[in-house]
Amino acid sequence: MPKPHRRIPTLVWMRGVLLLGLLVTGTAAAQQAAPVAVARAESDSIIREVTLTGSLMSPRRAELTPEVSGRATEVIVEAGDQVEAGDALLKLDAELARIELRQADAALDEAEANLADARRRLREAEDLAARDSIGQSELEGRRSEVRQLEAVLARRQAERAFRDELLDRHRLLSPFDGVINRRMIDIGERAYTDEPVYELVATERLRLDLEVPQRLFGSVTTDTGATVRVDARPDEAIDGRLSAVIPVSDSSSRTFHARVDLDNRDGRMTPGMSARATLRIDTGRTGVVIPQDALIRYPDGRTVVWIVEGDGKTRSVSEKRVETGLRFDGRIAIRDGLEPGTIIVTEGNEALQDGQQVRVTDTE
Repeated sequence: MPKPHRRIPTLVWMRGVLLLGLLVTGTAAAQQAAPVAVARAESDSIIREVTLTGSLMSPRRAELTPEVSGRATEVIVEAGDQVEAGDALLKLDAELARIELRQADAALDEAEANLADARRRLREAEDLAARDSIGQSELEGRRSEVRQLEAVLARRQAERAFRDELLDRHRLLSPFDGVINRRMIDIGERAYTDEPVYELVATERLRLDLEVPQRLFGSVTTDTGATVRVDARPDEAIDGRLSAVIPVSDSSSRTFHARVDLDNRDGRMTPGMSARATLRIDTGRTGVVIPQDALIRYPDGRTVVWIVEGDGKTRSVSEKRVETGLRFDGRIAIRDGLEPGTIIVTEGNEALQDGQQVRVTDTE
């Protein structure tokens, strides 16, 4: 016989439906909580940022001239070539200098031979003098001859060194690392010691000279940090510090000079490029600082942040009106309305409402 159908009591059935409804509602509420990223308001030094413009310059620029005059026989480098200190740039006709060097070599060999012979005869005279077989006057004469020929040898050695150096100076060498900016001579042309043949510009290090408003004098020092962006490469930020502050004010522009040195060993910048430097000036004050992304400005003039309340992943938020100060390094100082340690929303704060549930996606 079939078993009779067993009915579930009504009360038990209603309780199950209610429990299931609560579970579904809780899950939906958790799923509807807006995801947000948060951060803590911090107490930190207040920095003033000042952006100034200028042009990159080379600290070393030279117009190169040869040390001897002569006809150019080899032009080794061209405009735009990168060179290192000691690299040969230009060769001049040195045939006459080589002939004079060979003459100096011959004269030096002759002087060495004469001196060797004089020293031999002096030794013979000294042996004879020991046996009283030669007069003292003859002995002194031979000693004097040796001294004279030693002086001749020294002169010939100096002449030979001079001719060797003169021959070497028929090559023009780079005095420092850099790039050839201009070439002003060609093969067959005559070079003179008072006319430049190359312009060499150092590029390994560049400098940015800035005109700083005189109201900042005393606040800007060599400890002042700077972030430089070259207009030709706006997405690249170069961090550095002022290398010099020149305490001479320009009365017409009400400015003084400051300089930033930049490492350019990778060659990504060239002299003449325009650049912007953002100086980070310590105001000497501390205050509440938050990320700029936490701030929301409304058309009616209100400036607010969203404060996160509660614990756990799901929390509630409330709107808080604040008064802002200086912006710097992607952060902003809060003059009033916020205490250090307060947890605020930094992402996902565009459409929040008071009391709304949020889901924290990262740790503060």
